[in-house]
Amino acid sequence: MSGPVLGVLGGGQLGRMLALEARAMGVRTRLLDPAPDACSRGVGELTTAAFEDRAAIERFASGLTAATYEFENVPPETVERLAGLVSVHPGAASLVAASDRVAEREALIGAGFGVAKYRVVDGDGSLEEAVGAVGLPGVLKLRRGGYDGKGQMVVREASEVSGAETWRGGRGAIFEELIPFRRELSIVGMRGADGACRFFPITENVHRDGILLTSMAPAPGVSAEVEALARTHAARLMEELGHVGVLAVELFETGEGLIANEFAPRVHNTGHWTMDGAACGQFAQHVRAVLGLALGETRALGHAGMVNLVGCLPDIGRVLGVPGTRVHLYEKEARPGRKLGHVNVLAETAAERDARVAEVLVMLPEGALGGGG
Repeated sequence: MSGPVLGVLGGGQLGRMLALEARAMGVRTRLLDPAPDACSRGVGELTTAAFEDRAAIERFASGLTAATYEFENVPPETVERLAGLVSVHPGAASLVAASDRVAEREALIGAGFGVAKYRVVDGDGSLEEAVGAVGLPGVLKLRRGGYDGKGQMVVREASEVSGAETWRGGRGAIFEELIPFRRELSIVGMRGADGACRFFPITENVHRDGILLTSMAPAPGVSAEVEALARTHAARLMEELGHVGVLAVELFETGEGLIANEFAPRVHNTGHWTMDGAACGQFAQHVRAVLGLALGETRALGHAGMVNLVGCLPDIGRVLGVPGTRVHLYEKEARPGRKLGHVNVLAETAAERDARVAEVLVMLPEGALGGGG
């Protein structure tokens, strides 16, 4: 069987959905993941090996047309090694910037985004100095490895600084002010191999326990001026990184404007609604960009919502009884805090969309994120 072959570092749900979209476009996928039971198995060729295994990387690269990665915890050295064998997008620059909170903030500031006031915390006693400079309340965030609310700790009182320092355990971190935001937003865009940038409408997001619960798009009440400014900054970020593929920036809406919280150099949970609610969804856009193909249209097809299914699943039959719903399951074993799938909802009006999302939320069982009440 001939045709392009896309390599994906990581075999989780994002790799799975990339492989499914690639298949629909006639593109085969080969995924590399340390876990033999990665949920992308069965939708693409799964290679089981450590990301640090040089010989495995060389075998993995053989015959690939291009390669990408599905999450930030892939070692940059692996991406650089693979890039010596095949075209890899996004490049290592995007990965390095997103996987270190200090480099991330420097990149966001360089692109024009506002960020929370912060100080680097590296040596002994530096947390106290950072708290003195930034003030309380604040958030202590490890420089590397945190996601879905992990790797961070809120510090509200001076009496909590010592405990926070113990929790840090000498690991590199930043301490930043706790932003009193009105709501959480995100902008998901993409940059093609030709440098062209496109964006989906800004999305409104709600988190529970640090994990995304719902996304609504287009986000209500975002002015054209604010959206244009966010697009300008995100385009500059992608250009300065030489980024090719999808990129998402998480934002706080405050009384003084938008504050960037973090960015992800990949397809993103807050863009899952685009699978059913946009002319060309984020996974198809990423495959197109990485393979050097033309980007698709990003217009919304109506008013879309997304509900994450975390920890345990609802009665899927009941969910599908809600008009405009489509369920995407990841074939993962259930356990607390684990993303098992998501539900996309599409409607003609925002009010209709909101009502349908609320109906799905009521169906989430006890123990599921946002469920039990």
